[in-house]
Amino acid sequence: MQPVSPPSQDPRGFLETLFAAAVARADPMQVVAAYLPPRPEGRLVVIGAGKASARMAEAVEAVYGPCEGLVLTRYGYARPRQGIEIVEAAHPVPDQAGLEATARLLDLLSGLGPEDHVLALISGGGSALLCAPIEGLTLEDKRAVNAALLASGAPISAMNVVRKQLSRVKGGRLGAACAPARLLNLIISDVPGDDPSEIASGPTVGDTSTPEQALEIIERWSIDVPEAVRAALERQGEQGPDRVVPDDPRLARSETRIVAAPAQSLEAAAEIARAAGCEVRMLGDALEGEARDLAVTQARAAREIAEGLAPEAAPVLLLSGGECTVTRRGQGRGGPNAEFVLAAAIELAGDPRIHLLACDTDGVDGADEVAGAYAGPATPLDTAKQALRDNDAHGYFGRIGGQIVTGPTLTNVNDFRALLVLPPV
Repeated sequence: MQPVSPPSQDPRGFLETLFAAAVARADPMQVVAAYLPPRPEGRLVVIGAGKASARMAEAVEAVYGPCEGLVLTRYGYARPRQGIEIVEAAHPVPDQAGLEATARLLDLLSGLGPEDHVLALISGGGSALLCAPIEGLTLEDKRAVNAALLASGAPISAMNVVRKQLSRVKGGRLGAACAPARLLNLIISDVPGDDPSEIASGPTVGDTSTPEQALEIIERWSIDVPEAVRAALERQGEQGPDRVVPDDPRLARSETRIVAAPAQSLEAAAEIARAAGCEVRMLGDALEGEARDLAVTQARAAREIAEGLAPEAAPVLLLSGGECTVTRRGQGRGGPNAEFVLAAAIELAGDPRIHLLACDTDGVDGADEVAGAYAGPATPLDTAKQALRDNDAHGYFGRIGGQIVTGPTLTNVNDFRALLVLPPV
């Protein structure tokens, strides 16, 4: 572990170092190899989808050598390959490239036999990248649904229920398409609780959700979906869809392993913070809810801690993960991590003892090519409240130099939030 300067010397740099450590802990090149069995005899087909899937494929071929397969990732996230084909498509709203690549993925799996093997590399982002609408829906319908879900404020678990019921590959259907071959799923978790059926809408693992639940979610969260989507869900419920439940015989020869998860990345950051003399308090790796509401809660907790710190006390670091949401009411582009930082900064009102950073570990907060934001005592707040009303946190931090921009991190273990409370001088 490299020595780190005391957090009081450069609080922003210190927090950025912690975030970088969290990302590095989930680098597929560092974690995938340990979960790979010896290369199987016979035909091996590698498939995958997600923001980390191309890097995962790179890690697989570093161990196995050239492999047959196709992996679908976000634009700008491709990696060098030996044999596996890497296809880039749009995220968070699907596009034609994703539609065509998903069809090719299904074709690749057709005709596999019991002696064949499939290695599935799944990570967050696969929900949008894998695009195979059920009968009666078009790509434009799926695009409209995804956009409406992202703006609704619904938690990721609810969004994924809707996505599963509108797809021919999600909710275990891609896994069923691998039968009768043997299937090994290697998964990087980006969801609270690390449930494989929630990650990328669970394309290769069994699922228990129903079309009726999807319709209830649409009503509860007032999600504005095309009429064709409602009709398709109602038709699915009436006809009895081809559900792939956890004990489905088509999944009898499948195995699932989580290779990286938010808790591990938070602990990697905590180790560095402790070595630098901080007291670390973990608030949880599976926190959900409106970003601005969680921000107020954590900001108040940080201020309460600050009030009780003596000058000789150790700095206190509050760490948390999970996935916040933004209900978009203004004309901004959202971004739950940036909105968290903006709302917390407003609540702290320039408190001289508290610095904070929140970023998405995939390097993309919402739909913007920005990981998140930093705020501290010197962060200007003159127009911050208006920016929050407009859901324009990204624009605000872009104007004042508070953005954290990493570019593609090639992994995805959800949000990283850190509040640093320094003792009084």
